[in-house]
Amino acid sequence: MIDSSLSDSLVAHRQQFPALVGKQYFNYGGQGPMAQTTLDAILAAYQRVQALGPFSGAANQWVMAEAAQTRAAIAAELGTTADTIALTEDVTVGCNIPLWGLAWKSGDHVLLSDCEHPGVIAAVQEICRRFGVAYSFCPLLETVNGGDPAAVVAQHLQPNTRMLVISHIFWNTGQVLPLETIVEACRYRPNPVLVLVDAAQSVGSLPLDLPTLGVDFYAFTGHKWLCGPAGLGGLYVRPSAMEHMAPTFIGWRGITTDAAANPTGWKPTGQRYEVATSNYPLLAGLRAAIAHQAEWGTASQRYQRLVELSQRLWSQLQELPYLRMVRQTPPDSGLVSFWVLENGEPSPTWHKRLVDELETQGVFLRTLQAPNCVRACTHYLTLESEVDELVAAVAAALKRGLA
Repeated sequence: MIDSSLSDSLVAHRQQFPALVGKQYFNYGGQGPMAQTTLDAILAAYQRVQALGPFSGAANQWVMAEAAQTRAAIAAELGTTADTIALTEDVTVGCNIPLWGLAWKSGDHVLLSDCEHPGVIAAVQEICRRFGVAYSFCPLLETVNGGDPAAVVAQHLQPNTRMLVISHIFWNTGQVLPLETIVEACRYRPNPVLVLVDAAQSVGSLPLDLPTLGVDFYAFTGHKWLCGPAGLGGLYVRPSAMEHMAPTFIGWRGITTDAAANPTGWKPTGQRYEVATSNYPLLAGLRAAIAHQAEWGTASQRYQRLVELSQRLWSQLQELPYLRMVRQTPPDSGLVSFWVLENGEPSPTWHKRLVDELETQGVFLRTLQAPNCVRACTHYLTLESEVDELVAAVAAALKRGLA
Protein backbone atom coordinates (compact mmCIF):
# COMPACT_ATOMS: atom_id res chain seq x y z
CA MET A 1 0.00 0.00 0.00
CA ILE A 2 1.09 3.59 -0.71
CA ASP A 3 1.84 5.54 2.49
CA SER A 4 -0.81 8.00 3.64
CA SER A 5 1.31 11.12 3.11
CA LEU A 6 1.58 10.37 -0.61
CA SER A 7 -2.12 9.58 -0.84
CA ASP A 8 -2.99 12.86 0.89
CA SER A 9 -0.81 14.82 -1.54
CA LEU A 10 -2.34 13.31 -4.66
CA VAL A 11 -5.41 15.57 -4.81
CA ALA A 12 -3.25 18.69 -4.83
CA HIS A 13 -0.82 17.10 -7.30
CA ARG A 14 -3.53 16.31 -9.84
CA GLN A 15 -5.12 19.74 -9.56
CA GLN A 16 -2.39 20.81 -11.98
CA PHE A 17 -4.20 18.92 -14.79
CA PRO A 18 -6.97 20.97 -16.44
CA ALA A 19 -8.29 17.94 -18.33
CA LEU A 20 -9.04 16.11 -15.07
CA VAL A 21 -11.44 18.77 -13.83
CA GLY A 22 -15.07 17.69 -14.06
CA LYS A 23 -14.43 14.39 -15.80
CA GLN A 24 -13.19 10.86 -15.14
CA TYR A 25 -10.31 10.07 -17.46
CA PHE A 26 -9.38 6.45 -18.23
CA ASN A 27 -7.56 6.89 -21.57
CA TYR A 28 -3.94 7.21 -20.49
CA GLY A 29 -2.97 4.37 -22.83
CA GLY A 30 -4.12 6.55 -25.73
CA GLN A 31 -2.99 9.97 -24.56
CA GLY A 32 -2.33 11.38 -21.14
CA PRO A 33 -3.49 14.86 -20.10
CA MET A 34 -0.87 17.57 -19.64
CA ALA A 35 -0.26 19.43 -16.40
CA GLN A 36 -0.45 23.21 -16.41
CA THR A 37 3.29 23.32 -15.74
CA THR A 38 3.82 21.35 -18.96
CA LEU A 39 1.59 23.72 -20.93
CA ASP A 40 3.38 26.72 -19.42
CA ALA A 41 6.79 25.29 -20.30
CA ILE A 42 5.79 24.80 -23.94
CA LEU A 43 4.42 28.35 -24.23
CA ALA A 44 7.51 29.82 -22.56
CA ALA A 45 9.74 27.89 -24.98
CA TYR A 46 7.86 29.25 -27.98
CA GLN A 47 8.20 32.75 -26.59
CA ARG A 48 11.93 32.24 -25.97
CA VAL A 49 12.51 31.17 -29.56
CA GLN A 50 10.72 34.23 -30.88
CA ALA A 51 12.57 36.53 -28.52
CA LEU A 52 15.93 35.12 -29.63
CA GLY A 53 14.98 35.19 -33.31
CA PRO A 54 13.81 31.81 -34.67
CA PHE A 55 16.81 31.32 -36.95
CA SER A 56 19.67 32.88 -35.06
CA GLY A 57 22.89 31.68 -33.55
CA ALA A 58 21.51 32.18 -30.08
CA ALA A 59 18.36 30.21 -30.92
CA ASN A 60 20.45 27.39 -32.37
CA GLN A 61 22.55 27.18 -29.21
CA TRP A 62 19.36 27.16 -27.15
CA VAL A 63 17.88 24.32 -29.25
CA MET A 64 21.00 22.18 -28.89
CA ALA A 65 20.99 22.71 -25.13
CA GLU A 66 17.27 21.88 -24.90
CA ALA A 67 17.76 18.64 -26.84
CA ALA A 68 20.70 17.59 -24.69
CA GLN A 69 18.77 18.28 -21.46
CA THR A 70 15.78 16.32 -22.75
CA ARG A 71 17.84 13.29 -23.77
CA ALA A 72 19.36 13.33 -20.28
CA ALA A 73 15.93 13.55 -18.61
CA ILE A 74 14.60 10.68 -20.72
CA ALA A 75 17.70 8.59 -20.09
CA ALA A 76 17.28 8.98 -16.33
CA GLU A 77 13.71 7.63 -16.65
CA LEU A 78 14.97 4.60 -18.58
CA GLY A 79 17.99 3.85 -16.42
CA THR A 80 20.43 4.52 -19.23
CA THR A 81 22.71 7.28 -20.56
CA ALA A 82 21.88 10.15 -22.89
CA ASP A 83 24.14 8.87 -25.68
CA THR A 84 21.78 5.91 -26.21
CA ILE A 85 18.73 8.12 -26.87
CA ALA A 86 17.45 9.46 -30.20
CA LEU A 87 14.61 11.98 -30.14
CA THR A 88 11.69 11.05 -32.42
CA GLU A 89 8.10 12.11 -33.01
CA ASP A 90 6.36 9.00 -31.66
CA VAL A 91 6.54 5.25 -31.07
CA THR A 92 5.81 4.32 -34.69
CA VAL A 93 8.69 6.43 -36.01
CA GLY A 94 10.90 4.92 -33.33
CA CYS A 95 9.98 1.41 -34.49
CA ASN A 96 10.46 2.27 -38.15
CA ILE A 97 14.03 3.45 -37.60
CA PRO A 98 15.46 0.00 -36.72
CA LEU A 99 12.99 -1.84 -38.94
CA TRP A 100 14.23 0.00 -42.03
CA GLY A 101 17.79 0.48 -40.77
CA LEU A 102 18.69 -3.20 -40.77
CA ALA A 103 20.30 -4.51 -43.97
CA TRP A 104 17.64 -7.11 -44.76
CA LYS A 105 18.43 -10.00 -47.10
CA SER A 106 16.06 -12.23 -49.00
CA GLY A 107 15.25 -15.23 -46.83
CA ASP A 108 15.47 -13.37 -43.54
CA HIS A 109 12.65 -13.79 -41.04
CA VAL A 110 10.90 -11.41 -38.62
CA LEU A 111 8.97 -12.74 -35.64
CA LEU A 112 6.19 -10.66 -34.08
CA SER A 113 3.79 -11.34 -31.27
CA ASP A 114 0.13 -11.58 -32.19
CA CYS A 115 -0.64 -8.52 -30.02
CA GLU A 116 1.36 -5.88 -31.88
CA HIS A 117 -0.03 -2.57 -33.08
CA PRO A 118 -1.25 -2.54 -36.72
CA GLY A 119 1.06 0.36 -37.61
CA VAL A 120 4.12 -1.72 -36.74
CA ILE A 121 2.74 -4.83 -38.45
CA ALA A 122 2.19 -2.82 -41.63
CA ALA A 123 5.81 -1.67 -41.64
CA VAL A 124 7.02 -5.26 -41.29
CA GLN A 125 4.73 -6.36 -44.11
CA GLU A 126 6.15 -3.72 -46.44
CA ILE A 127 9.73 -4.69 -45.60
CA CYS A 128 8.86 -8.29 -46.41
CA ARG A 129 7.32 -7.26 -49.73
CA ARG A 130 10.30 -5.17 -50.79
CA PHE A 131 13.16 -7.38 -49.65
CA GLY A 132 11.85 -10.93 -49.85
CA VAL A 133 11.72 -11.28 -46.08
CA ALA A 134 9.25 -13.58 -44.31
CA TYR A 135 7.35 -12.86 -41.11
CA SER A 136 5.21 -14.83 -38.70
CA PHE A 137 3.41 -14.39 -35.38
CA CYS A 138 3.95 -16.16 -32.09
CA PRO A 139 0.72 -16.74 -30.13
CA LEU A 140 1.20 -14.68 -26.98
CA LEU A 141 -2.45 -13.66 -26.69
CA GLU A 142 -3.12 -17.15 -25.40
CA THR A 143 -0.69 -16.54 -22.48
CA VAL A 144 -2.73 -13.63 -21.10
CA ASN A 145 -4.29 -15.91 -18.49
CA GLY A 146 -1.29 -18.17 -17.91
CA GLY A 147 1.67 -19.66 -19.68
CA ASP A 148 5.30 -18.80 -20.38
CA PRO A 149 5.68 -16.04 -23.00
CA ALA A 150 9.47 -16.49 -23.18
CA ALA A 151 9.07 -20.19 -23.94
CA VAL A 152 6.50 -19.43 -26.65
CA VAL A 153 8.85 -16.92 -28.26
CA ALA A 154 11.74 -19.38 -28.13
CA GLN A 155 9.62 -22.08 -29.79
CA HIS A 156 8.74 -19.79 -32.69
CA LEU A 157 12.20 -18.41 -33.44
CA GLN A 158 13.59 -19.81 -36.67
CA PRO A 159 17.22 -20.31 -37.75
CA ASN A 160 16.85 -17.33 -40.12
CA THR A 161 15.07 -15.02 -37.65
CA ARG A 162 16.93 -11.70 -37.49
CA MET A 163 14.56 -9.62 -35.40
CA LEU A 164 11.83 -10.07 -32.81
CA VAL A 165 9.24 -7.28 -32.67
CA ILE A 166 7.37 -7.28 -29.38
CA SER A 167 5.71 -4.96 -26.87
CA HIS A 168 6.72 -4.57 -23.24
CA ILE A 169 3.06 -4.13 -22.23
CA PHE A 170 0.41 -5.25 -24.70
CA TRP A 171 -1.81 -2.36 -25.69
CA ASN A 172 -4.91 -4.55 -25.90
CA THR A 173 -4.67 -6.93 -22.91
CA GLY A 174 -2.35 -5.01 -20.58
CA GLN A 175 -0.08 -8.03 -20.09
CA VAL A 176 3.47 -7.17 -18.97
CA LEU A 177 5.97 -9.42 -20.70
CA PRO A 178 9.14 -10.82 -19.04
CA LEU A 179 11.45 -8.97 -21.41
CA GLU A 180 14.72 -9.92 -19.76
CA THR A 181 13.96 -13.62 -20.16
CA ILE A 182 12.72 -13.12 -23.73
CA VAL A 183 15.91 -11.25 -24.62
CA GLU A 184 18.01 -14.12 -23.24
CA ALA A 185 16.11 -16.56 -25.46
CA CYS A 186 16.93 -14.40 -28.47
CA ARG A 187 20.54 -13.62 -27.68
CA TYR A 188 21.97 -16.99 -26.71
CA ARG A 189 21.55 -18.67 -30.09
CA PRO A 190 23.95 -19.58 -32.92
CA ASN A 191 22.51 -16.58 -34.77
CA PRO A 192 21.48 -13.97 -32.15
CA VAL A 193 18.17 -12.23 -32.78
CA LEU A 194 17.80 -8.47 -32.39
CA VAL A 195 14.92 -7.39 -30.13
CA LEU A 196 12.82 -4.34 -31.02
CA VAL A 197 10.37 -3.30 -28.30
CA ASP A 198 7.23 -1.22 -28.74
CA ALA A 199 7.24 0.64 -25.42
CA ALA A 200 4.12 2.74 -25.97
CA GLN A 201 2.48 1.48 -22.76
CA SER A 202 5.53 0.99 -20.54
CA VAL A 203 7.46 4.27 -20.42
CA GLY A 204 5.91 6.35 -17.67
CA SER A 205 4.17 3.39 -16.08
CA LEU A 206 6.86 0.78 -15.33
CA PRO A 207 10.09 1.35 -13.40
CA LEU A 208 12.74 0.77 -16.08
CA ASP A 209 16.41 -0.20 -16.37
CA LEU A 210 16.97 -0.82 -20.07
CA PRO A 211 20.62 -1.95 -19.90
CA THR A 212 19.57 -4.68 -17.46
CA LEU A 213 16.68 -5.75 -19.71
CA GLY A 214 19.20 -6.11 -22.55
CA VAL A 215 16.86 -4.99 -25.35
CA ASP A 216 18.42 -3.70 -28.56
CA PHE A 217 15.80 -1.09 -29.49
CA TYR A 218 13.11 0.45 -27.28
CA ALA A 219 10.69 2.87 -28.98
CA PHE A 220 8.52 5.09 -26.79
CA THR A 221 6.48 8.27 -26.61
CA GLY A 222 6.02 11.08 -24.12
CA HIS A 223 2.32 11.70 -24.68
CA LYS A 224 0.81 8.64 -22.97
CA TRP A 225 1.78 7.61 -19.44
CA LEU A 226 4.30 10.45 -19.02
CA CYS A 227 1.50 12.95 -19.72
CA GLY A 228 3.74 14.98 -22.02
CA PRO A 229 3.02 16.69 -25.34
CA ALA A 230 1.99 14.76 -28.45
CA GLY A 231 4.63 14.78 -31.18
CA LEU A 232 7.71 13.92 -29.11
CA GLY A 233 9.08 10.50 -28.25
CA GLY A 234 12.32 8.64 -28.48
CA LEU A 235 14.27 5.53 -29.34
CA TYR A 236 16.77 3.78 -27.08
CA VAL A 237 19.52 1.95 -28.96
CA ARG A 238 21.83 -0.43 -27.13
CA PRO A 239 25.36 0.75 -27.98
CA SER A 240 26.46 -2.61 -29.42
CA ALA A 241 23.31 -2.69 -31.60
CA MET A 242 24.29 0.48 -33.45
CA GLU A 243 26.70 -1.48 -35.61
CA HIS A 244 23.75 -3.45 -37.03
CA MET A 245 21.62 -0.45 -37.93
CA ALA A 246 22.27 2.42 -40.32
CA PRO A 247 20.18 5.59 -40.00
CA THR A 248 16.83 5.26 -41.72
CA PHE A 249 16.05 8.95 -42.13
CA ILE A 250 19.07 11.17 -42.72
CA GLY A 251 19.51 14.86 -41.93
CA TRP A 252 21.83 17.44 -40.44
CA ARG A 253 21.13 16.52 -36.82
CA GLY A 254 22.48 13.01 -37.28
CA ILE A 255 25.59 13.56 -39.38
CA THR A 256 29.13 14.86 -38.92
CA THR A 257 30.66 17.29 -41.40
CA ASP A 258 34.07 18.75 -42.26
CA ALA A 259 35.03 22.42 -42.31
CA ALA A 260 33.40 22.81 -45.74
CA ALA A 261 30.12 21.29 -44.47
CA ASN A 262 30.64 18.07 -46.41
CA PRO A 263 29.05 15.02 -44.73
CA THR A 264 31.69 12.75 -43.22
CA GLY A 265 29.68 10.15 -41.34
CA TRP A 266 27.23 9.56 -38.51
CA LYS A 267 27.35 11.02 -35.04
CA PRO A 268 28.70 8.39 -32.63
CA THR A 269 25.64 8.42 -30.37
CA GLY A 270 21.91 7.88 -30.70
CA GLN A 271 21.74 11.32 -32.30
CA ARG A 272 22.69 9.66 -35.58
CA TYR A 273 19.05 8.59 -35.91
CA GLU A 274 17.69 12.11 -35.56
CA VAL A 275 16.91 14.07 -38.72
CA ALA A 276 16.34 17.81 -38.92
CA THR A 277 14.11 20.65 -37.74
CA SER A 278 11.31 19.64 -35.38
CA ASN A 279 8.98 21.21 -32.83
CA TYR A 280 11.65 22.20 -30.30
CA PRO A 281 9.37 23.82 -27.66
CA LEU A 282 7.95 20.35 -27.01
CA LEU A 283 11.31 19.43 -25.49
CA ALA A 284 10.70 21.76 -22.58
CA GLY A 285 7.17 20.39 -22.26
CA LEU A 286 8.33 16.78 -21.95
CA ARG A 287 10.95 17.68 -19.37
CA ALA A 288 8.33 19.55 -17.37
CA ALA A 289 6.00 16.53 -17.57
CA ILE A 290 8.75 14.20 -16.33
CA ALA A 291 9.63 16.61 -13.53
CA HIS A 292 6.01 16.98 -12.45
CA GLN A 293 5.54 13.22 -12.33
CA ALA A 294 8.68 12.89 -10.20
CA GLU A 295 7.11 15.20 -7.60
CA TRP A 296 4.79 12.34 -6.57
CA GLY A 297 6.59 9.26 -5.29
CA THR A 298 9.16 7.09 -6.99
CA ALA A 299 8.71 5.20 -10.25
CA SER A 300 8.08 2.04 -8.24
CA GLN A 301 5.49 3.76 -6.03
CA ARG A 302 3.67 5.20 -9.04
CA TYR A 303 3.61 1.76 -10.67
CA GLN A 304 2.42 0.15 -7.43
CA ARG A 305 -0.44 2.63 -7.20
CA LEU A 306 -1.66 2.25 -10.78
CA VAL A 307 -1.63 -1.55 -10.41
CA GLU A 308 -3.56 -1.35 -7.13
CA LEU A 309 -6.12 0.80 -8.93
CA SER A 310 -6.34 -1.45 -11.99
CA GLN A 311 -6.84 -4.48 -9.75
CA ARG A 312 -9.55 -2.61 -7.86
CA LEU A 313 -11.27 -1.85 -11.16
CA TRP A 314 -10.80 -5.40 -12.49
CA SER A 315 -12.16 -7.04 -9.35
CA GLN A 316 -15.29 -4.85 -9.33
CA LEU A 317 -16.01 -5.11 -13.06
CA GLN A 318 -15.84 -8.89 -13.07
CA GLU A 319 -18.68 -8.96 -10.55
CA LEU A 320 -21.04 -7.19 -12.98
CA PRO A 321 -23.52 -9.15 -15.12
CA TYR A 322 -23.10 -8.90 -18.89
CA LEU A 323 -19.32 -8.40 -18.59
CA ARG A 324 -16.38 -10.72 -19.12
CA MET A 325 -12.81 -9.66 -18.40
CA VAL A 326 -10.18 -10.25 -21.08
CA ARG A 327 -7.76 -11.21 -18.32
CA GLN A 328 -8.94 -13.78 -15.82
CA THR A 329 -6.04 -12.99 -13.50
CA PRO A 330 -5.43 -9.66 -11.72
CA PRO A 331 -3.74 -7.11 -14.02
CA ASP A 332 -0.07 -6.17 -13.65
CA SER A 333 -0.36 -2.89 -15.57
CA GLY A 334 -2.79 0.00 -15.73
CA LEU A 335 -4.76 -1.41 -18.67
CA VAL A 336 -8.04 -3.22 -17.99
CA SER A 337 -9.95 -4.67 -20.97
CA PHE A 338 -13.37 -6.29 -20.95
CA TRP A 339 -16.17 -7.54 -23.20
CA VAL A 340 -19.82 -6.56 -23.00
CA LEU A 341 -21.91 -9.69 -23.58
CA GLU A 342 -25.18 -9.85 -25.46
CA ASN A 343 -26.79 -13.28 -25.55
CA GLY A 344 -23.59 -14.61 -24.01
CA GLU A 345 -21.29 -13.32 -26.76
CA PRO A 346 -19.07 -10.20 -27.01
CA SER A 347 -20.99 -7.39 -28.69
CA PRO A 348 -19.00 -4.80 -30.70
CA THR A 349 -22.20 -2.77 -30.98
CA TRP A 350 -22.50 -2.62 -27.22
CA HIS A 351 -18.81 -1.80 -26.82
CA LYS A 352 -19.23 1.36 -28.86
CA ARG A 353 -22.57 2.18 -27.32
CA LEU A 354 -21.18 1.94 -23.80
CA VAL A 355 -18.12 4.08 -24.57
CA ASP A 356 -20.19 6.73 -26.36
CA GLU A 357 -22.79 6.88 -23.60
CA LEU A 358 -20.22 7.20 -20.82
CA GLU A 359 -18.43 9.99 -22.67
CA THR A 360 -21.62 12.06 -22.54
CA GLN A 361 -21.34 11.69 -18.76
CA GLY A 362 -17.71 12.86 -18.69
CA VAL A 363 -16.30 9.33 -18.36
CA PHE A 364 -13.66 8.51 -20.98
CA LEU A 365 -12.86 4.94 -22.12
CA ARG A 366 -12.14 3.54 -25.59
CA THR A 367 -12.96 0.57 -27.79
CA LEU A 368 -10.32 -1.72 -29.31
CA GLN A 369 -10.50 -3.87 -32.42
CA ALA A 370 -8.18 -6.77 -31.63
CA PRO A 371 -9.61 -8.23 -29.53
CA ASN A 372 -12.78 -6.24 -30.00
CA CYS A 373 -13.39 -4.99 -26.46
CA VAL A 374 -13.51 -1.96 -24.17
CA ARG A 375 -10.37 -0.68 -22.46
CA ALA A 376 -9.99 1.45 -19.34
CA CYS A 377 -6.64 2.71 -18.04
CA THR A 378 -5.77 3.57 -14.45
CA HIS A 379 -2.88 5.93 -13.78
CA TYR A 380 -1.25 6.90 -10.50
CA LEU A 381 -3.30 10.10 -10.94
CA THR A 382 -6.56 8.14 -10.84
CA LEU A 383 -8.59 8.36 -7.64
CA GLU A 384 -10.14 5.36 -5.89
CA SER A 385 -13.47 7.18 -5.99
CA GLU A 386 -13.18 7.49 -9.78
CA VAL A 387 -12.72 3.74 -10.11
CA ASP A 388 -15.81 3.08 -8.01
CA GLU A 389 -17.84 5.68 -9.91
CA LEU A 390 -16.77 4.17 -13.25
CA VAL A 391 -18.00 0.74 -12.17
CA ALA A 392 -21.30 2.25 -11.04
CA ALA A 393 -21.68 4.09 -14.37
CA VAL A 394 -20.97 0.93 -16.38
CA ALA A 395 -23.42 -1.07 -14.26
CA ALA A 396 -26.14 1.55 -14.70
CA ALA A 397 -25.64 1.76 -18.48
CA LEU A 398 -25.79 -2.02 -18.90
CA LYS A 399 -28.82 -2.32 -16.65
CA ARG A 400 -30.69 0.23 -18.75
CA GLY A 401 -29.82 -1.49 -22.01
CA LEU A 402 -29.43 -5.20 -21.31
CA ALA A 403 -31.44 -6.04 -18.23
